[in-house]
Amino acid sequence: MNEISVALWLAAKRLFHPKIIMILFLPVLFALVFWGVLGWLFWADWLAGLNEWTRPADLLLQQYAFAWLAGTLALILLVLILAPLAVVTALLIAAAIAMPMMVDFVARTDFPDLERRSGGTALAGLWNALVAISIFAVLWLLTLPLWLVGGLGAVLSVLALAYLNQRLFRYDALSAHASRAEYELLVRQSRGSLYGIGLIGATLYLVPIANLVAPVYTGLAYIYFTLARLRDLRRYSWGNENDNENV
Repeated sequence: MNEISVALWLAAKRLFHPKIIMILFLPVLFALVFWGVLGWLFWADWLAGLNEWTRPADLLLQQYAFAWLAGTLALILLVLILAPLAVVTALLIAAAIAMPMMVDFVARTDFPDLERRSGGTALAGLWNALVAISIFAVLWLLTLPLWLVGGLGAVLSVLALAYLNQRLFRYDALSAHASRAEYELLVRQSRGSLYGIGLIGATLYLVPIANLVAPVYTGLAYIYFTLARLRDLRRYSWGNENDNENV
């Protein structure tokens, strides 16, 4: 837990560096503009399509105590679909554009002696992103009916976002510096911590104002955590090699 706290603190400090400020709002602003324009152009069509799709459910709801929900079901579904799409778009931009710049900056300033072993590739990164988004989409669709059951849908959606965070950012944070074997070992050893950072980031997406910087902040936290773990792993391995040579 201490390593997570240190990573979160260092990420918070770096948010105010001029180089980070330049890219801080880029992912969220692009996502909002992109989906805002699409919503302005196609909102009526999307809503009409969902109204047709939810008509049987509306008729069923009117027969029971949920008549108040019948007229707004399509609108609620549209919001629940567009909100994660905007978040995923922001995360993808953060992972694809912001992360390489942030990794290079953090590595030069805080981990200058950490060797780059380039275990990741652009193709592997793309495949990782596709798998992460596909699994997240399935998890999110499964949570949609649960939004009607108190806050259960919200809780499960945060857990799904936490999965997406750790799957996307752990690869991008390590791909330039870790070898393939180091990456697999670190993920295996730090799975709980990686998910914990993702959960904190996912919670920030729900907080007004904080959600504007959450993708970049979460990415920075992953960079600090994973590069520190990688440095410790190599020091441990180097120490063991020296001990073996001295036997």
